[in-house]
Amino acid sequence: MSATPPTSVLFTCVHNAGRSQMTAGFLNHLAGDRIEVRSAGSLLADQVNPAAVEAMKEVGVDIVGQQPKVLTTEAVQAYDYVITMGCGDACPSFPSKHYLDWALEDPAGKGVESVRPIRDAIKTRIGALISDIDGRRDA
Repeated sequence: MSATPPTSVLFTCVHNAGRSQMTAGFLNHLAGDRIEVRSAGSLLADQVNPAAVEAMKEVGVDIVGQQPKVLTTEAVQAYDYVITMGCGDACPSFPSKHYLDWALEDPAGKGVESVRPIRDAIKTRIGALISDIDGRRDA
């Protein structure tokens, strides 16, 4: 008897430097290996936003070693959930997936004080996402 593979979630934003990195960090931290997590972007930044790294560190989530990763059509096709955050038409879409678009302020160019409310909004959404995934799994 084989185990059910973990649900997979892909977070996308334009630069893969702030929002998508924070969402992936929270989901990894809160769900562990129950959910497979990846983040990617359509027009990559050189590095993860230092204010996002610091804001996440404040709540015990380490995203220091993360690097922006390119968004591919193959990645979108492979994941159960695709959550976009401001990438518009640059994110490929496939009708069989669970698509969510989270309107979250972009932390680019902001200091840690301005990133904290974005971080906190992300944590709330991640909690709801985990509940949704667990509910579908148990159904």
